[in-house]
Amino acid sequence: MKRVAWFLVAFIVAAGVAGVVAPDTILSLRSLAATQGALLVFAALRVTIGVVLVMVAPRSRAPRMLQAAGAVLLLAGLATPLFGVERTRAVLAWEAAQGPWLIRLSGAIVVALGCLLAVALRPQRT
Repeated sequence: MKRVAWFLVAFIVAAGVAGVVAPDTILSLRSLAATQGALLVFAALRVTIGVVLVMVAPRSRAPRMLQAAGAVLLLAGLATPLFGVERTRAVLAWEAAQGPWLIRLSGAIVVALGCLLAVALRPQRT
């Protein structure tokens, strides 16, 4: 399970770097998220990441932080289908209107969170 968690951290950091380096590409890919099927896929992904974080938390350096992050992601995943396609389209349109700076800022935040997860996933000090 620890390897799955490290793979997820690498994926999160790579997604953040992509947002910083190529915000226009991310904006064009985000339009695919405005369907009910995509919302369900994102919900399943969030729930999966949340469960993995909760499961690896006991043997990590920051178990409470990972459990809290996992719980937040789990709840966000369960709430994602309730958000709705129309509201998703409205949010995506607003983000596109803001220009690439918002995607770059979001990407930088995602990279920072991924690095924080990487530090937290390290084994406890002895």
